[in-house]
This record gives sequence, C-alpha cells and structure tokens, in this order.
Amino acid sequence: MLPSRSLSASWIPILAGLLFFAEPATAQKPPAGGGSNIGVTRSGSGAVATGAAATGVGDPYGFALRHAEEEGKLTFHSQTILVQVPVIVTDKQGNHVHGLSKADFHLFENGKEQSISSVEEIVASSAKLTSTTHPAGEFSNLTLDGQAPRNVIVIAIDTINTPYLDQIYGRRELLKYLASGISPDQAAALVIMTSKGARVVQGLTGDPAQLTAALKRVVGEMPAMQGVDKDAQGDAVTGNLPDVASFTPMSPGGGESDPGALLDAFLERGDSFYAEFRQENAIETTMNAFLGIASSLSGVPGRKSLIWATGGFPFQMDSPSTVPGGYLSQLYERTMQAFNDADISVYPVDVRGLVESGDITKSRSSLRQIVNRSWLQQNSINTLRDFADMTGGRAYYNTNDVTSSFKRAADDASSYYLLGYYLDTHNNRSGWRQLKVKTSKPDVDVRSRNGFLVTNSTMNPDTVRQIDLRNALTSPFEGTGVPVTVKWLGVSGEGGKKKAEFLVQLPPNGVTVQAGTPSHLNFDFAAAAYANGTKTDQAAATLGRTIAPTLTEEQLAVVRSNGMGFKNALELGPGQYTVRVVIRDNFTGKVGSVTAPLTVN
Repeated sequence: MLPSRSLSASWIPILAGLLFFAEPATAQKPPAGGGSNIGVTRSGSGAVATGAAATGVGDPYGFALRHAEEEGKLTFHSQTILVQVPVIVTDKQGNHVHGLSKADFHLFENGKEQSISSVEEIVASSAKLTSTTHPAGEFSNLTLDGQAPRNVIVIAIDTINTPYLDQIYGRRELLKYLASGISPDQAAALVIMTSKGARVVQGLTGDPAQLTAALKRVVGEMPAMQGVDKDAQGDAVTGNLPDVASFTPMSPGGGESDPGALLDAFLERGDSFYAEFRQENAIETTMNAFLGIASSLSGVPGRKSLIWATGGFPFQMDSPSTVPGGYLSQLYERTMQAFNDADISVYPVDVRGLVESGDITKSRSSLRQIVNRSWLQQNSINTLRDFADMTGGRAYYNTNDVTSSFKRAADDASSYYLLGYYLDTHNNRSGWRQLKVKTSKPDVDVRSRNGFLVTNSTMNPDTVRQIDLRNALTSPFEGTGVPVTVKWLGVSGEGGKKKAEFLVQLPPNGVTVQAGTPSHLNFDFAAAAYANGTKTDQAAATLGRTIAPTLTEEQLAVVRSNGMGFKNALELGPGQYTVRVVIRDNFTGKVGSVTAPLTVN
C-alpha cells in the first residue's frame, strides 16, 4: 500500500513559481524475498471493495458466476459524467457513411432514449507516430493529446488461452495479412500475451515493414489449460465444483466419511480444483495484459482497434453483466472501463479456424460431463462474440479465412462518429447499462459498443488506485494518460548505496486541477527500480507518495501556463537498473508512466 501524505505545506515555489520541490517520498523496503510491497492484496472469498455476492457450496474461492447487479448501490465520484460512444456507420457494401448530423442519430440506454449532447464525425489520420528525441538522460512517454485522432492497430497474440498448434496457425495467417500490404504509415504494434505477462514485440513508433520480421521471432508456449482434462475444464468454467467437505476426513454432519467413496470422488473430480486454479491465473494474466494495453493507448486520441488472436475467452459469460468472482472482479471491471476510456474496440479472431463439434458423448458418460463438454465448445465462440459486442468490436470465428478477418478489423477505426450524452447519476443501481444506437438514414448498418458496466470500480477512480499503480509499475507498457518526463540529475554518495536524483516534470493540464477556493491537485507518484535481469516483483528500491497540495492563485496561474515538476532520489547499489516512474491523476484515474534506464557506478 502506498503511504498517503499531503504535501500542501512542503511544496515551495521556486524559479518564478515554475518548479515545485516535493518533500522526498518515503523509500519503502521490499518484503522478505525481494518483492515490492506496492501492490494489490488478494482477498478471500467474496471480499472485494465493490461488494460481492456470497459464494455457493462447492465454490470456496468465489469463482461461481457473479453479476454486477449483485454489488448493490454505488457512489458516483462526480455528478456530471459524460458518456462517449464511438459509432461506425457503413452501407450495405461495407463502405463508411459520411456527413451525418446529430438529427440523424437516436441513442438509447436501457431502452430509454437519451438526449445526445454532441456528435462529431472522426476521420482518423493515418500519419505515422514518431517518438520525440530527448537529450541524454531524459525520458518521456508517448503522448499525443490534442492532436488529430489516429488510426491505431494493436495486434495481440494470445498464448494464454490458445492451444499450442493453433498458435502456430494464427501466426502463419497473421504473416499473410502483413504480406498483403499493410500501409507504411499505419501505426501498428505487436504484443504477445504469455503466462508470464505481456511482452511488447514492436511498439507503435516502429516501422510497419518490420512487423513481419518481428512476428517471425515470436515463439509459442503451452496455454494455461494445456493438459487439463476437458471435463475438469468444464467444471471450472461453469463453477460446477464438488463440495470441499467431501474431500475431508469428516462428513458435513460430523460423522466419518467412507474412505472408498472419498477416494472415488477425488479420482473423479480432483482435477476440477486444479483446473479452477489454472483458469483463475488465466483470467488474471489476460486482464492485466488488457489493462496494460489500454493504459498505453489512453493518451493517443481516437478510436483504436485491438486485434486479439486467441483461442477463447478465459471465463464464462452468461450476460454482459457477468464478472469473475473473488478478487478478480475489480480487475475485470477496471479493465472494461479502461477500454471505454481509451476508446478501444476489441476484435477477437478465433485462430482455431473452422472448429468441428466432434462427438461429445465419448466421455465418461455422466450427464455432467456431456453438458460440460458441449458447453465448452459453444461457449468459447459465444463469449468471444459477447466480449467484442461489449467493446464495439466484432468477433471473427468458425472460418479458415483468418487473414480477411484481420483486414476487416483493421479498417473499422478509419472513420466513425463520436456521440456523447450525460449519465443519469440519480440512478445509483450497479449493473450493466445497455446501449443501442439507431439512425434515420436508410439502408445502413450501425455498430457501437452495446453497453457499459456501472459499478464503484468503473465510476469511482479511488476504488482502483492500487490496481492501477501495481499494473503501471510492473507492466511492460508505458501509460500515456498523463504526459510525464523524467530527467536524471546525477548519482552521488559513497559506500554501498548511492543516491540517484531525478526530476519529474508534468506539462500544463497534465493532471487535473480541482476548481475551488483554494484550488488543489491530487495525484499519486510512485517509482520502482529493478536490477536488470530480475523480475518485476523484485524491486531493488521503491518510492511512493500521494501529492495533494492546495494552490494559491499565483501558483495556479503558473501551473496552468508552465506545468510543474518535483525532485526525488532512489538509493541504489552499483549496477544497471530499469526504473519505472508513475503518475496517477486521482480525480480522473488517468495514468502516465515512464521507463528510464539508469547505471550506478
């Protein structure tokens, strides 16, 4: 947990008020084992901040199906919340339709028509993204706020949820798509999602022509459920788990259990708990990868396309309001909100190609097993389609023409309309708000995300602070929601550890200034240094502080015209390090992060 401490009395304006020096943030000692103590604590069954439903018998870890409606009442952090809905309008030939106005659209939330406050037609720029050149020792994240919306594509190869042989087929089809003529100006990135976390193969500022070479270097890995019995997978995904009491020496009534029955039950159902454990890891790893991708695109204006080459969704969805149980619910809800905030539409491409159903009766003949296997086959398609609809994308499945699926997904972000309306904050019921957009223009197809989650995790940034900070400190992606520049000022000191000083600079409007008398800021600062070659849970040094100063009128004027900055330092022994610096705007939940290499001699 980051220590929270107001610095309103310790910020001293210097250099004509341009630069504020913050009181040094507290260095935090990693816990035993070298892991950083900045992170999210996993709670027990149902113990989530947003309020969880009681778990059922045989589901001790909170893994049974839950729905957002079960979270009860919610608290809005603001009484004015603008909901923005990207809308794609095409004719029957698939061409984008231009020139529509506000009068041409009707927008409905839960069946009730809303008053549209704004309509903007967006034609995304195909100009190539370029990184800014900085002096030696200075590093910034990629931020394009205020510039023209860009047509951005991120291709994510999913090895977590995709059978190994299908990973090979998916990469081959993707190579065909790249060879078919991707624009040299197209901003495209390539990411691989693995059980050990996501890895950036090529960033947005790379040359699209080099994507083919980068993709050829990608190797697959065994997915999370590799080798797990199909029947056990069905038990885990549907939440149809045996009662834990049946595996204990005493029966629920207090009498002795039958040892033979106990052994039979374990042999038949014991794999179900292992499958649940593996599935839980798959959900967490997948959502962390999605959250990192969303954070990296949050500062790039315009609607973005995430092409997700996968073999299935990591958990069951029986409706859009479905959330995974236990501690995973907040992570999932935060990820869905991050997609919305960054205007990201997900295009799942089922790289398994044409899937045959097979003979599901060739199992151990129980009704449970037949139902589970049948459900597994159909659910992998249904959930991909539902997830795409929730984000405004489109799922491509049950086809061997995977190359064309990639092409169609990439074209969607080139032109669209952005509709806005204000959320009714008097309705404080948690759940899924269904969206439907119609147009009076005949013979056109209209597509948008079909709704959004309204929960404390999605509407109140305070509830997900630790999720954001942990992800930003350990993710391979740099967050772009807040523009951040870090400059090394030098290394000094004698002995085993030395002091590496750095300056953090934020531009005007980099973080929110809360209006009032007096005005004030509220943002988190965190930093972690990792010795090269070590894991991201083994930080050599960490810093953290919540910075919430009040501002005089003079200071407010300077911040709005020139931005602000503050100094700090990390104490490190000799070696080479990768340092991640994070700024989180606590009024908006936007996150910016910078990776700054450092050598301590």
